[in-house]
Amino acid sequence: MSHNKQLIINENLVRHLVAAQFPQWKSFAVRTVARSGWDNRTFHLGNEMLVRMPSDAEYALQVTKEQEWLPKLALTLPLQIPAPLALGAPAAEYPWHWSVYRWIEGEAASTARINDLTKFATDLAQFLVALEQIDSTDGPLAGPHSFYRGGDLLTYDAETQQAFEILKDKIDVTTARDIWETALATTWHGSPVWVHGDVSVGNLLVKDGQLNAVIDFGQLAVGDPACDLAISWTLFKEQSREAFRSVLNLDNGTWARGRAWTLWKALICAADLTTSNAVEAAQALGIIDEVLADQKYRG
Repeated sequence: MSHNKQLIINENLVRHLVAAQFPQWKSFAVRTVARSGWDNRTFHLGNEMLVRMPSDAEYALQVTKEQEWLPKLALTLPLQIPAPLALGAPAAEYPWHWSVYRWIEGEAASTARINDLTKFATDLAQFLVALEQIDSTDGPLAGPHSFYRGGDLLTYDAETQQAFEILKDKIDVTTARDIWETALATTWHGSPVWVHGDVSVGNLLVKDGQLNAVIDFGQLAVGDPACDLAISWTLFKEQSREAFRSVLNLDNGTWARGRAWTLWKALICAADLTTSNAVEAAQALGIIDEVLADQKYRG
């Protein structure tokens, strides 16, 4: 049974673990972060730190990876990324490693919070270029720890095919299959590069209308950068999408795989949520429409 069925990860648990393992911080207030997430529960620790607690064993794989690599990557990146301050140990009340990070100011990206979406797209693309240029020797190859971000799309072929069947009356399955099959026929021919793995609005922090930080590197890996392109269709439109694309300067095959990564995620969300959450299902179907329209536009 998954531990997240049994564990209650709350402020009391965090206070207890901090007091036991980091007594220098035991007097600091612990408060749940407003948008805490599901993979990890996040808590304020005082005003300048946060505690990040994996909610299940599959996410716990990511903790030591982030602790090892984020300080090294931060040295040459143009934006803030999470800075680990301490590594929490497993305990009787909580079975996995956990992290203390420095708090980073900002709110999750949205068009309403961004002053200039094209500049935002350019800034993000420049960040990804800088990330890809960092030496990836000894970096963690794509695998279960990254949910295969940076790896082979074929990993998710079975559930994609299942989603096609479930959604056949709601989407243009012919075009969607073409996107998927075109992507599967391509391969990343370069050396493995660093990938964030989940470049999404919730992991891009905006401050004063501009991109201030990139957070949540749990799916960090080295491999194919295609998975980091999904933001092209989940946030950007037309001019901003073209600006993002031009700075990255990747080959058409990589963009085809990026389109397919985006499609896969939206398909499984729409297929799972169509009957249970109309709002999220509509958002996923909207992303599918955006991907299909872009495919038709580009021929």
